Amino acid sequence: MKAMLINAFGENAKFETSEIDTPIADSGQVLVKIAASSVNTVDTMIRKMGNDLPLSPDTPALLGMDFAGTVEAVGEGVEGFSIGDEVYGCAGGLADLPGTLTEYIAADAKLVAHKPGNLSMAEAAALPLVAITAYEGLVRAGVKQDQTVLVHGGSGGVGHIAIQLAKYFGANVYSTGGGEKQTKLIQQLGATPINYKTESVADYVAAHTQGEGFDVVFDSVGGENLTKSFEAAALNGHVATTVSMCELDLSPAHFKGLSLHVVFMLIPMLHNVKRETHGEILAEIAKIAESGKLKPVLDDKQFSLVQAGDAHARLESGQAMGKVVINH
Repeated sequence: MKAMLINAFGENAKFETSEIDTPIADSGQVLVKIAASSVNTVDTMIRKMGNDLPLSPDTPALLGMDFAGTVEAVGEGVEGFSIGDEVYGCAGGLADLPGTLTEYIAADAKLVAHKPGNLSMAEAAALPLVAITAYEGLVRAGVKQDQTVLVHGGSGGVGHIAIQLAKYFGANVYSTGGGEKQTKLIQQLGATPINYKTESVADYVAAHTQGEGFDVVFDSVGGENLTKSFEAAALNGHVATTVSMCELDLSPAHFKGLSLHVVFMLIPMLHNVKRETHGEILAEIAKIAESGKLKPVLDDKQFSLVQAGDAHARLESGQAMGKVVINH
């Protein structure tokens, strides 16, 4: 089968069109013919950093984590899937798990769920990593009906899903964005936009929470932005972050009694622990999507498999709105 491989990691790493063996569905796996995949920031990090990241595969590396497609074979011991089923998941592209920038994947069935029936293959492929991340962060933060939720980076891949899920859980949602396009998307998703370039944290906390702070802050920007999350959170509030590889003074979190939830959704894949939780979350995400309460935003530029490098470049450019998708 055709595959796009990285033979050497680095800033100038290139994808090369190659022929590799088509996998077979081993015990506990489903063989899926991939219709679409999507690009995530972690994919670009692996391509550039390679062995500096403990989760990178060996070269030649087959990257790509998210996919949607059709089941072509079912391995021994697998229940709940049949040949012809349309499925989606996040199941490869790191460590010893071959990725999705190819025609077929033999995926651990625990990491897979039936595709939302009302979404296209491209839309379904955009969801797994970002939807699991957003869902896990909000649930761990204990989001509830009528709470105030602030999403940092609401026009991004994880952020635009977090807005929709927080609304689904009944929260009053606010979101930071830095431009006219971002503000428009945040409004379309049903959140109140906050321009972080022109409004200070103190200003928007006063304007939207009467100075009390937000019950839950979901920070998909992270790093130094976490200090803004601590400032924006209410006393005894919750902060969920997807990016915490940094050194920070936790004193503000201490004096507010904040709970900090670090979301690293790749743990089940990396460590082969509780993988079934991902399949269960994806099944729940499919129900939410089918209820009309969740729809991924796709960037208006789409790519073919042989354009994998261009798809990575598009995400890294910062110009993409929504998820960057590759049609296979």
